Amino acid sequence: MSNAPDHDHGPAASRSLPWEGDSHGFSWHGRELSASGFETDTGQGDEQLRAAARAVANDPTPEHEQALMERVTAARWLVPIVAVPVDTEIHEGMRVEGHAEMAAVTLTSPHGDSALPVFSGVDALAVWDPQARPVPMTADRAAQAAVSEGCATMLLDLGSPYAVALRPSMVWALASARPWVPSHLDDFVGTSVARAIADEEIVHQHRLGPARPVGSGGLQITLGLVAGLTHDDVAALATRIGERLATDGEFRARVDAVSFTIEAADD
Repeated sequence: MSNAPDHDHGPAASRSLPWEGDSHGFSWHGRELSASGFETDTGQGDEQLRAAARAVANDPTPEHEQALMERVTAARWLVPIVAVPVDTEIHEGMRVEGHAEMAAVTLTSPHGDSALPVFSGVDALAVWDPQARPVPMTADRAAQAAVSEGCATMLLDLGSPYAVALRPSMVWALASARPWVPSHLDDFVGTSVARAIADEEIVHQHRLGPARPVGSGGLQITLGLVAGLTHDDVAALATRIGERLATDGEFRARVDAVSFTIEAADD
């Protein structure tokens, strides 16, 4: 019978410590951690931001929404990360969890739309889920995370009295690091609509405005038409204009919905 090998437990023995390598087995020696920009962040929420959100929750006018987006753009956001069990298996009739991984939270509506919840401070996050881990991000990075997760909407401080939803046009503006403006005041949108209408001789004039209800984020295009058109003529006109606008990807990113109204043209 062979003897068991001797083990040197003296001070000269070479032993691998668990913290000498990262999760992939590579040494941390010589590595540098780059600054995140949030080293001094206390996790406190921006009260001016929350006041702007409260104004939108109470009265979602384009003016209040634009003021909110200015605060949102400059704010630090906390994206919740939670533990998700993986590698589960059934052992002797019981489910056994192998291990858990951290994952971002996305919420799905009954209609199948996905949204990313984000929070202005750790207090707001704790109200929603005290077990969630906060990951600080700039607004553009949070919006990019939403897009990468297939979320068209971001939910701000979900569970608070001032919780509001950022619509797709707002999320895309944040992700693109450009200012958001209501679609009826957006110069790019105005140019796109004018171009889509330019060849329509039956349209004498048009104007843009916010769609109803207030807070829907839609664009209302009012068309002044020549007299004598049938219902089918008007419907076909709206279809042609809508199809031209639909081929403009940047227009779609800036406008949440489009509606048409008709009025008699000035003589």
